Amino acid sequence: MKDITVFTLPAPDALTLAQRSALNAAGRLFLQTAKHPSAKALDALELKYETMDDLYETAADFDALNAAVADRLINAGGCVYVATGRIERSQLPAILEAARRCGAAVRLLPSLSAGSVAFPGRESGVSYSAHDLPEQIDPEQNIVIEEIDSQAAAGEAKLLLGEYCPDESTVLLASVQGNGAYASRDIKLYELDRQDKYDATTVLYVPRTSYEERQRHGFGDVMRVVRRLRAPNGCPWDREQTHASLKNALLEECYELIDVIDENDDLYICEEMGDVLLQFALHAAIAEEQSAFTERDACTELVEKLIYRHPHVFGGIRVSGSDEVLKNWDALKMAQRNQRTQTEVLKSVPKSFPALLRSRKVQKKAADVGFDWDSAEEAFPKIAEETEELRLAMQEKSNIDEEMGDLLFAVVNVARLLKMEPEFLLMRATDKFIARFERMESLALEDGHALKELTFREQDVLWDVAKKSVKRDNFTI
Repeated sequence: MKDITVFTLPAPDALTLAQRSALNAAGRLFLQTAKHPSAKALDALELKYETMDDLYETAADFDALNAAVADRLINAGGCVYVATGRIERSQLPAILEAARRCGAAVRLLPSLSAGSVAFPGRESGVSYSAHDLPEQIDPEQNIVIEEIDSQAAAGEAKLLLGEYCPDESTVLLASVQGNGAYASRDIKLYELDRQDKYDATTVLYVPRTSYEERQRHGFGDVMRVVRRLRAPNGCPWDREQTHASLKNALLEECYELIDVIDENDDLYICEEMGDVLLQFALHAAIAEEQSAFTERDACTELVEKLIYRHPHVFGGIRVSGSDEVLKNWDALKMAQRNQRTQTEVLKSVPKSFPALLRSRKVQKKAADVGFDWDSAEEAFPKIAEETEELRLAMQEKSNIDEEMGDLLFAVVNVARLLKMEPEFLLMRATDKFIARFERMESLALEDGHALKELTFREQDVLWDVAKKSVKRDNFTI
């Protein structure tokens, strides 16, 4: 079995000396398609070749096409295959696998890229096919997009680039002309899908843009800005921050996000999400400076954790519903942390949590092994029991703080069994109190009095009036 030589010829004038030598020595010569302008290079050399055009017309799908191309080359043996487009992620893997099975060798010749031929003198860039675009790009690098062979492909490329570059950005678009050479022209990015003609040789060059120039940004830009802020000539405040000094800011930003979520305001949710993301970026930058870890390490940990704890999505596990998902999640989490007892699980609930949240989490972890009431109705009398114990403690002036804590813990337990978040319930109750208080104070001022001039009993009368008159979230508060 003789070698199969493969190379790409994106344009007629992109032929290298090594490729020309391989063509002249070929036993059999195959061209990906005669419909591509690169066929003119073979015609000019008066070489006889076969094409894969018939396979394109008869294959049921691209997988079948790639397999058929590979089989034809393997059966020919000692041949040269001239690809006119990017085959790295399509036909080439099929050819390599077929050759491996048959013990054949595949020789890949270096090829000029469409971008290097279309834009001579331009700095090289990261190259993609319009039919295999990534989800994200790095606009700090020059971008080349090849094979923009339709208006639809141009539209997809424009949508991707528009996430990073202004619509008015100047880009270069090129295609092979009748003389076999590329011709390029400047256009605006928004014009990319408004051209008169596209073909397999159409290629786009997008010059790199700095984050200061861009109007839209991704997480990479957030990290660039934060690194700049913490640089020696950056911001004095940002440079001084540590993991410890940022704890309060992280907590405050999370609570601010919760507030706007409650208000159901997408504009402010977006803004506050950015503030929370900034905290992540600052901690990542600090860790990077200390050579502890990078933001990519943190993202890797997260992705691996999500995959590991979702075997019903990424594996063969079947689940009946969300309850079983949560049960599996806790079991996997316990195994991943090498926790052998449920007490270790309870102790792992962060002490930095707000007290109501932590108590609810601890109760839930205990319930996971069956230590729980069957219902809120069964747990409810515990509130009365703890209330009485607190009353006696107050009379005896002993253990008041302990009994008050037990009462709060019992109230949290009932809220949990009712599937309510006590932290949010208390936040809402506090808001309700403020609204009533505001109305009570307004009533007092309407009567010509400041609240501090009234006795508690007089204030309580106004409180009852305020309680009946103020409404919030469609219920009386």
